[in-house]
Amino acid sequence: MVLNDSPIVALNRAVAVAMLEGPPAGLAQIDTVATHPALHDYYLLPATRGELKRRLGNYAAAASEYRHALSLTEAEPVRRFIEKRLASLE
Repeated sequence: MVLNDSPIVALNRAVAVAMLEGPPAGLAQIDTVATHPALHDYYLLPATRGELKRRLGNYAAAASEYRHALSLTEAEPVRRFIEKRLASLE
C-alpha cells in the first residue's frame, strides 16, 4: 500500500486526529504542516484552525482564522459558510 504524504492529506489527517483525540491534538498535527508552501494560500488551513479553536472556546482566535480563510477564497458557497461561522462568534 502506498501512502500519500502530501500536505493536504496531512491536513485531512489532522482533522481525523481532532475528531478522535480532540481539538488540541488536531491543532498540534496542523502545526507540523502549516508552513508547507502548498498550504500558504489554501483556505481550508485557516478554516480548519478556526473550527478547532472555536470548539476550544477560543473565539477571538477562531474569528481571526475565519477572517483569514475568507481572504483566501472567492467561492460564494464557501464564503457564506465561513461568514456564518464567523457571525456566530461575534
